[in-house]
Amino acid sequence: MQSATPCNPKDTDDLSRCLMGKLNILDAIEYLTGETMSEGLELESVEASGCGCQETQINESELDSELQPASEINPDEIVASVTTQTPINIPSFPQQITTQPVMSNRTSNFVTASEAPSELEGKNLVYALGVLGYDFGSEARRDSFKQLMPGVSIEGTMIPANPYDARQMVDYLGENLPEAKALIWTLNLELTPIYAIEPVGGFSRDVYEVLQSLLDGQIQEENNPEFVQRVSIPGVLTGRSVKLFSGQVVPVIEINNTRGLYGWKVNTLVSAAIESVQAEAGDAQEDAIRRTLSSFLNRIYYDLRNLGTTSQDRALNFASTNAFQAAQTFAQAVGAGYELDSITVEKSPFCRLDSDCWDVKLKFFDPENSRRAKKIYRFTIDVSDTIPVTLGEVRSWSSAY
Repeated sequence: MQSATPCNPKDTDDLSRCLMGKLNILDAIEYLTGETMSEGLELESVEASGCGCQETQINESELDSELQPASEINPDEIVASVTTQTPINIPSFPQQITTQPVMSNRTSNFVTASEAPSELEGKNLVYALGVLGYDFGSEARRDSFKQLMPGVSIEGTMIPANPYDARQMVDYLGENLPEAKALIWTLNLELTPIYAIEPVGGFSRDVYEVLQSLLDGQIQEENNPEFVQRVSIPGVLTGRSVKLFSGQVVPVIEINNTRGLYGWKVNTLVSAAIESVQAEAGDAQEDAIRRTLSSFLNRIYYDLRNLGTTSQDRALNFASTNAFQAAQTFAQAVGAGYELDSITVEKSPFCRLDSDCWDVKLKFFDPENSRRAKKIYRFTIDVSDTIPVTLGEVRSWSSAY
């Protein structure tokens, strides 16, 4: 098209058929190859690409007549020229056409090695901490639950079901688990929904069962061993969003199995930490350990809160969950009255192939004696998968600052 000859209104009766102009074979080849075609090659290209139709032969004769006078053309010379130049020019002619840059504007569908799978699919990994909740999305959905849920008897008086009562909802879902799919499960951060949870795949029923169990743990009394204070939710951002009953629009994350779904049971953790300290020190102050662990959890949840989408945030949230699960690892520091000073996340200086490794350091200090050395615990975490994993063991050392 770049080498087309402009249209001449005198040469055609129908101007609508003339778009960019007339095709110019010689200029097109010169534009692609950067070389001027010889007469032999011109004739050769016409000879090689002929389709056997009469119109092509007429155009060839017209083209030759425009280039040279008819009296100067010798048929014998033309045949000889084609014969001598065919072995040289024919292989180079299609080769130049196959490597021409006109096709470079087509969209490529291949994947380069430097791109992460989550970026290629338009999805991002999420590992977030919060409190589990549920929403109806519309008045009709809420009313349907109100009609299907059984009433509650209080002192002999039947009271209509309240779908907003988490205790009634837990009991109803315990007997009718498929109804959990009709709810919009949410992950809340300080009473504000930040994600809508959508179980998918063949294990979605198991995921709904775990969600119902976690919701049951959240409504227990705070001194109950099964009380769940926080939950960790691993998933994948879908790029979709859902509108809640309040009108708020939140992004949707998908969960395809129960791996990584975890509830923070504070009382069970304290009991395990106390047993570990008693095994080492012989005496443990339960109130001090409980206060220190509560301060630790509040610091993570309120001071270091995040959405869990970046690699640093996911490493931080998993380190918090892992430290919660393995509190007996640093139970001696907790039993000695140490409290959490800071949590830092930095890129690991080395990592295994196709991984995303981060070093998370938890620093503890003695609030009663500032001259005591600080205690540092380090986790190395790989966040390249949906479920982050810890690499190696938890390392600890003392530091003056």
